[in-house]
Amino acid sequence: MRAFVHDQPSVRVVFGVGSLDRLGDEMRRLGAQRALVLSTRGQRHAAEGAARRLGSAAAGVHAEAVMHVPIETAQAARAAAVRLDADSLIAIGGGSTIGLAKAIALETALPIVAIPTTYSGSEMTSIYGVTDGGVKKTGRDRRVLPKTVVYDPALTVTVAARVSATSGMNAMAHCVEALYARDGTPVTSMLAAEGIRALARALPIIVEAPANLDARSDALYGAWLAGGALGATSMGVHHKLCHTLGGSFNLPHAEVHTVVLPHATAFNREAAPEAMRTIAGALGARDAAEGIYDLALRLGAPTALSEIGMRHEDLDRAARLATESQYENPRRIEYEGVRQLLEDAYCGKRPT
Repeated sequence: MRAFVHDQPSVRVVFGVGSLDRLGDEMRRLGAQRALVLSTRGQRHAAEGAARRLGSAAAGVHAEAVMHVPIETAQAARAAAVRLDADSLIAIGGGSTIGLAKAIALETALPIVAIPTTYSGSEMTSIYGVTDGGVKKTGRDRRVLPKTVVYDPALTVTVAARVSATSGMNAMAHCVEALYARDGTPVTSMLAAEGIRALARALPIIVEAPANLDARSDALYGAWLAGGALGATSMGVHHKLCHTLGGSFNLPHAEVHTVVLPHATAFNREAAPEAMRTIAGALGARDAAEGIYDLALRLGAPTALSEIGMRHEDLDRAARLATESQYENPRRIEYEGVRQLLEDAYCGKRPT
């Protein structure tokens, strides 16, 4: 076994159907008395429901979270937290809402309680991202790591099948890259492999029977493991490309991850054979990249960048942005290889 350093701060996790009922207890445990509840506009009703549970301990609702956390949105949310004299943040929703909470915490150090309703895994990481001038800038800071995560599978049953599918593939991407990360450890590899197995088992059932609570629980479990793996390792070409395509071309976050993942996996296929065997085994597939692509097809998820709003004439610029500097990845990052990866992803080509 090679030497390693495992450094993963703890997060309190409350998991199970009906866990939302414990929100008040969790806020009191933190000593919070004026929580600002965050959501997207589409999930305002969920945010208002959380605020009602808190009663006088809720400072207000800010339902303005949007994809990729534009700097203007982050600034407005920080101002709202100051104006309402909030002493804590509750983020109910997916990665966009949790990302907004992190942007506030980065400047204010307010504690976050995350209530995920999708499978992004962002709630388990100290990774934040803000889009400024068409460029998504990411970093890590332990101030943005939620203090508590409340996983209630009942909150996910109304999430549309397509959204569930792509969100789950987003979580799977964290597992895939954790398995070939330079700073991976035996613990992160276990988390990642089990996360892939849980997601691959749950997502097809969810697409067929969205109200199946066992499958919803399995998917949230997989997302939790994926977030833990993501939070403890450095990501490679897949996440770099997805941040580039999302931040600079405003493509939908989870759909980008879904489309790019099989091609990023194929890009690293020869450079990370042990990771590829683990991924394929967890999927029950012959090949890791093909197995991921076939799962996306089975879920009815998008498989081509052309399906989700990418223009072919922007592929050159995307490849340049993604290769401006070297970063950790099993295979060296060079323009020609990344440009071909993007071409294959644009066409939706099966990565044989």
